[in-house]
Amino acid sequence: MRSFYTLIVITRFLLLAVGAGAEPTAPPGYTFETFNTPGAAFAGLSRDAGDLLVSDLANGRLYRRGADGKLVAFGPVFPHGLDVIGDPTGPYRVVRADDGFVVAQGWTPVDSKEGPFDHALVALDAAGKVRVISSDFWNPFDFVAASGNYYVIDSARNSVERVQPDGRTSTLLTFRRMGQAATALRSLSPTEFAEGNGYETDAVPTGIVLHGGRLHIALFGGFPFLAGAGKIVSIPEAGDQSMPQIDVEALNAPVSIAFDNDGEMLVLEHGTYDQKEGFRKGSGRLLKFDKMTREPKVILEGLTRPVSVLVWDERRIVVAALDGNLYVLTRESPR
Repeated sequence: MRSFYTLIVITRFLLLAVGAGAEPTAPPGYTFETFNTPGAAFAGLSRDAGDLLVSDLANGRLYRRGADGKLVAFGPVFPHGLDVIGDPTGPYRVVRADDGFVVAQGWTPVDSKEGPFDHALVALDAAGKVRVISSDFWNPFDFVAASGNYYVIDSARNSVERVQPDGRTSTLLTFRRMGQAATALRSLSPTEFAEGNGYETDAVPTGIVLHGGRLHIALFGGFPFLAGAGKIVSIPEAGDQSMPQIDVEALNAPVSIAFDNDGEMLVLEHGTYDQKEGFRKGSGRLLKFDKMTREPKVILEGLTRPVSVLVWDERRIVVAALDGNLYVLTRESPR
């Protein structure tokens, strides 16, 4: 996601303002509830004991949602606003860490001066004091804590970074640009992408999760966000990380990954893209992949710009979206 995408700022901002179009649906065997907060732009999800933690990019706040369903703000107001492509930036994700929290804070909003907490991994202690662990990123969109380190996705550098508790940072992997066939691009510009010509897009990593000793990473793909160009790849947490393994292909802008209690992969698709309207309303989906066949099943669709998925327990899954919706998807118990 680079600064030359400013041409699409207006369309994407308008899409956020309008909100959802089509109503979400789930297949037989699943039910879901929708919890809407007007004006919110929900981002990362995590769990803190029995509470849900969620960040709101619209106001730069962190929230705790308890059993009563109420959102209670905690911590400071983090820098927030629109980034260079017109999307909201701010505290992308908050995760419990020992007696405090760790926050992935996005890059500097376009109408603001750079501050100490921008594009940083930030620690928040029990007293509310904020400390920068590392700001050696461009856009730290997601992270996972494991083995005493933080594995951070930098979606502007197209890299995975390892951060030690003292802030020392090393790059595990920088993703190469992804080649796209000319046939995939002719619908966008038949004159520019003539038959026989190829095209490359940035890989743009987004979500990351650790499962079975491997770091699984969602490759969103760069502008023009081609349908079916997204992938899930994985690298070992330890060992040779230079050659990512392809787990799943032909995805529509995958943005978040999780594994359920049965070990099956869940992939959240941000949606499909149109040059005039931006990401299409209602085109986001949650897919579940059979762990043996890797065949996908759509278990929630009709979402508008979903960004994060969290497995709550053996039956419930939570999804957050930039349109201010939280979805709780429940698998019905077998009779």
